[in-house]
Amino acid sequence: MSGRYLVTGGAGFVGSHLVLALLRAGASVTVLDDLTTGHEAAVPEGARLLRGSVADAGTVERAFADGPYEAVFHFASLTLVGESMREPVRYMAENFAGAATLVQACVTHGVNRVVISSTANLFAEPERMPIDEDEAVIPGSPYGESKAMLERLLYWADRIHGVRGACLRYFNAAGADPEGEAGEDHRPETHLIPIVLDAAAGRRDPLTVFGDDYPTPDGTCIRDYIHVADLAAAHLAVLEPLRSRSVRYNLGTGKGHSVREVIAASEQVTGLKVPYTIGKRREGDPAVLVAASRRITDELGWRPRYADLATIVGHAWAWRQAHPKGYG
Repeated sequence: MSGRYLVTGGAGFVGSHLVLALLRAGASVTVLDDLTTGHEAAVPEGARLLRGSVADAGTVERAFADGPYEAVFHFASLTLVGESMREPVRYMAENFAGAATLVQACVTHGVNRVVISSTANLFAEPERMPIDEDEAVIPGSPYGESKAMLERLLYWADRIHGVRGACLRYFNAAGADPEGEAGEDHRPETHLIPIVLDAAAGRRDPLTVFGDDYPTPDGTCIRDYIHVADLAAAHLAVLEPLRSRSVRYNLGTGKGHSVREVIAASEQVTGLKVPYTIGKRREGDPAVLVAASRRITDELGWRPRYADLATIVGHAWAWRQAHPKGYG
């Protein structure tokens, strides 16, 4: 794989794994990240880091001076659903402003392939399960709404300027680099698997399970957990079709796991008991969210390599054991 690529938010969880995949494929990479939530230590050796905000036009111009780029990958955004419910204007304004500045720079500099990280939060009221790409987009939060706005931005950038866009709707990103070079370190941590693992290791208070009275087999919410390395592979896979057309894909394993199943898998992997209590439901939590990823499999041949929950948890546990303080 040749050429240079720009990755905004490349110091974050999924972004850093994508940078790692690009470097391993032989590409050159520039990372643009303000390190508000990302970590400088998460940027793999061999990538160039430019510190700054994607919403700042001058900073983005400085990043594009490091090109020319074969494509741009956009991860940099605010991502907490709960926080977006408290700060809707901030989420919608900042996420859209950053994407708009970036896409305008792509138009100006002749970069006609852009890949954005979208979200399963586009689908608050799915009529079918698993959820495919034809499901109605009804965002479940201002965060989801901001991602829907980004998808529309790419639609018009394609129609008017010929900038092809890939909208990749992640379900629940999880795991860590199988070779141990990258992992997950949010502050505060909001993802279930690292919270469960840290509770088992005694690094945090017992887990709170938000509701056990959902209409699911064991009463807890079911989610589709997709390995972060598989997400990175999907980002590479869409580069070829972007030469001629825009695409949108839902990314998951097609199989859901309940909170109690995640706890059981973590206990199996670690050999440790996971302490937890049952709390009230969180507002806006659907009972089940599972992706139908048949479209990307049929069109591009992509499929998850690490679909087994125990494997996902095992990779996350191995990284957390090697990095008990994360990137700190």
